[in-house]
Amino acid sequence: MTWRVAVIPGDGIGQEVIPAAVQVLGATRIPFEFTLAEAGWATFEQQGTALPAETLALVKECRLALFGAVSSPARKVPGYKSPIVALRRELNLYANLRPAVSAPLPSSRPGIDLLLVRENTEGLYAGRERREGDTAIAERVITRGACERIGSLAATLAMQRRQHLTIVHKANILPETCGLFRDLVRAQAAAYPALRVDELLVDTMAMRLVLTPEEFDVIVTTNLFGDILSDEAAALVGGMGIAPAGNIGPEAAVFEPVHGSAPDIAGKGIANPTAAILAASMLLTHIGEEQAARRVRQAVWRVLEHGPHTPDLGGAAGTADVTRAVIENL
Repeated sequence: MTWRVAVIPGDGIGQEVIPAAVQVLGATRIPFEFTLAEAGWATFEQQGTALPAETLALVKECRLALFGAVSSPARKVPGYKSPIVALRRELNLYANLRPAVSAPLPSSRPGIDLLLVRENTEGLYAGRERREGDTAIAERVITRGACERIGSLAATLAMQRRQHLTIVHKANILPETCGLFRDLVRAQAAAYPALRVDELLVDTMAMRLVLTPEEFDVIVTTNLFGDILSDEAAALVGGMGIAPAGNIGPEAAVFEPVHGSAPDIAGKGIANPTAAILAASMLLTHIGEEQAARRVRQAVWRVLEHGPHTPDLGGAAGTADVTRAVIENL
């Protein structure tokens, strides 16, 4: 079977790190067919849309995609919508999976192996904002269906790991929205009697991640909380340059590095491709090619341990140097 993958580099260093990930996938010798597609700020400037209809149609057809990074305007621009957010909504990519694993780097804390499962479609990111005179209002949307499906997935993933699930919320202040989330996730977790379930308020979780991150296995939370906590977790294990993510839905999955488009270094050939390559390893796991996924992760870890390193990790190597080293270590 040949796996079809939509390749969406996007803006800035996405144009450099996503081709690196494609090279590594090709080096696994698993049959892939890659199709290039456009999205991002530059696409918006050229076409008037950040996510062309043909790109969305391609991802729906392939059911797999590698997504790079996009440059977003610092102000509201009429007609512009984030293409990755649009993909999540259009394809019902309800779960954002963010692993954080200790890396062989001086900047990485030892003993961390956690997976943050973030609800990916609603919460404060539902896009319901309005102005009423001098007051701006954002609505936080939490639904039974979204809570149940993210709770079920998080519990299932925790059972496949170390059987420990932590539910993160703020139900003491937001009893309706966070209370609904907590209660429904707990109900889904109850289907697994062997699963150890605990819960933390989000501010306590932020502190505990800094103090004792090695205590956590699978963390499940709402959209905004997950966005913030996952970046905090990435900082503990080496930074955004090595942080991958998967956006998972019932019919499609989009994998991405979580860093931005980094316009200050775009085009210089020094962007760190590690996060994109690890996103490719998540894609391999998703399609059932776990042995190949493990080979890619082990190759990345050897390069992180022995070099070469890009400037963000204290080295002087370029994107191509790191990519070549990973492939040589497969």
